[in-house]
Amino acid sequence: MPRSVRIKDHHAETQLFEQRAAIAAVIMVIAMGLVISRLVWLQVVKYEYFADLSQGNRIRIEPIPPNRGLILDRNGLPLATNAPSYQLELTKEQVEDIDATLQGIAAIGLIDPESIPNIKRDLRGRRSFDAVPIKLQLTELELARFAARRHQFPGVEIRPRLTRYYPLAESAVHAIGYVGAISEEDKKRLDLDDYAGTTLTGKNGVEYAYENQLHGKAGFQQLLVNAQGRSVERIGDEAAKLERREPIAGNDLFLTIDQRVQQAAEEALRGQRASAVAIDPANGDIIAFVSTPAFDPNLFARGLSRPEYLALTEDPRRPMYDRVIRGVYPPGSTVKPMMALAALEYGIVTPENSIFCRGAYRMPGVSRPWRDWKPGGHGHVDMRKSIATSCDVYFYDIANQMGVDRIHDYLEQFGMGQTTGIDIPGEKNGLLPSTDWKKKAFRRKEHQIWFPGDTISIGIGQGYMTATPLQLAHATATIANRGQRFKPRLVRAIRNVTTGEISELKPSPLPPAHVNDPSAWDVAIGGMYDVANAPYGTARGATANAPYKIAGKSGTAQVFTVAANEKMKKAGDLAEHLRDHALFIAFAPLDAPRIAVAVVVENAPGGGSAFAAPIARRILDVYLLTPEQLAEQEAKKKPALPVPVPRPGDTE
Repeated sequence: MPRSVRIKDHHAETQLFEQRAAIAAVIMVIAMGLVISRLVWLQVVKYEYFADLSQGNRIRIEPIPPNRGLILDRNGLPLATNAPSYQLELTKEQVEDIDATLQGIAAIGLIDPESIPNIKRDLRGRRSFDAVPIKLQLTELELARFAARRHQFPGVEIRPRLTRYYPLAESAVHAIGYVGAISEEDKKRLDLDDYAGTTLTGKNGVEYAYENQLHGKAGFQQLLVNAQGRSVERIGDEAAKLERREPIAGNDLFLTIDQRVQQAAEEALRGQRASAVAIDPANGDIIAFVSTPAFDPNLFARGLSRPEYLALTEDPRRPMYDRVIRGVYPPGSTVKPMMALAALEYGIVTPENSIFCRGAYRMPGVSRPWRDWKPGGHGHVDMRKSIATSCDVYFYDIANQMGVDRIHDYLEQFGMGQTTGIDIPGEKNGLLPSTDWKKKAFRRKEHQIWFPGDTISIGIGQGYMTATPLQLAHATATIANRGQRFKPRLVRAIRNVTTGEISELKPSPLPPAHVNDPSAWDVAIGGMYDVANAPYGTARGATANAPYKIAGKSGTAQVFTVAANEKMKKAGDLAEHLRDHALFIAFAPLDAPRIAVAVVVENAPGGGSAFAAPIARRILDVYLLTPEQLAEQEAKKKPALPVPVPRPGDTE
């Protein structure tokens, strides 16, 4: 059969080709339109945006941290300043492998390998172009060690900075506080834009409480960099126009502390676990704020290693513990002037009422006795003499007659059982018990009952009652000021570093302590004067021959309970942690008080008159006397004699 022959349809093929060509042309026109529109978008509409990005490839923004404000004592003596140092800083966007870089820096001994997780945490919280310090205060050896290997760590630079420096080291550290690395908790309250270039913030004391005043605002400068990220003056023939915004330094603070008095108190308490606080009764200014032992805040400013941190936190003496505002102790006999005022206010006794103290108090219907600190008793005592001799029996009796709730309501006016409102954080309330408090404090019904014996102990500042040294000084200032109270404060003025203007902060008055009869103040203050001056006063040995008139009150706080039928041991026979705390409160001069003091010595080998009163006297002397008078007083002192071991029960 003949094969079939396919005849081409040229016309159809021509039409198909033309259709395809038209479609291709449309697609090309559309594509060209898209390309042109994209070019217009990129080159015209988004010109400034991409120009900025391009500029950013050769210009790096470097933060300039502000200088932290100075902290000065009341006379302008610097307590916290800024010192030049070199620190190691890392910029994330310039580092390809952060883990390898940090491990390499740790390998040459510049950072602790255990600190790497914390450094990475800090880096995650910062912008990629921020320079983040990873090592503060490099030594000369560390500077040389890094300089020799600098090429191995792109994105890591040594930069000169000012760092926090405390010229007097541990002096007044619990009041001033310290700066440390910014934590996750700190990031919630801080504006991190103002902390570019630094990882430090106030951690305690004034440094923390006045962080907003001290820190200032960060600035920045633009740097021209080459392809390797190194700073250069120009690229090719072109020099960029670079911007710079200067940082605003933090403001300076003037404290109320008199550093001369502060150091005298610290020297007197050296080697003890103790605290001392001195207040100006007229305005609440804190003249001295001492907690011993202390620590060097410069360690935190440069960065602590883990062993150094553990050495501080695990020290059994607790050097970082602020005993002034956080230490709570039974106030002991230091509450007796306030108890006397309360008894007069409620009409329990008159100043002339006297009792015969035989060395023990027996409450009607109760067989057990409450012993006086003096085994033989004090004989006949009225209110003023009971304060001077610290007669426990007298105050057992008036406490029993008043009841705990009236004691609570009256002593609360002196700031007991509540924070004083000092301008640094961390203050504890102490405890001023009442029947309502006991019902809330204990779950079991039988433990919620307030027994008369509980009130007896409250009468001499024992039992459930506790107070901080600051509360005791505040109450003493209230007595000295005959009821007028002021909120204690550590900062008295702020200096604006931009204008140089100094703004004085006004004292903050508190509701006064009330008395119906103003002559009640004469009785309580007279008893305190006799403590320091009468032949039978408990502190006459430490306060005698002062060129000004002192009023005071000694006290002893028991650490453990001694049963009524148990013989009291001498302090020297007890383990140190079982010894009583020694306390002393005082103010002077008597007629125009300028200073009120509270001293607490933990686990002292004797009572407040022997171990706390001499420290208070030293503080008063340094503050009230001229250097010439002080030198004269020192010359008159006899050679120190060994302190006698107290007799059993002789603890005042």
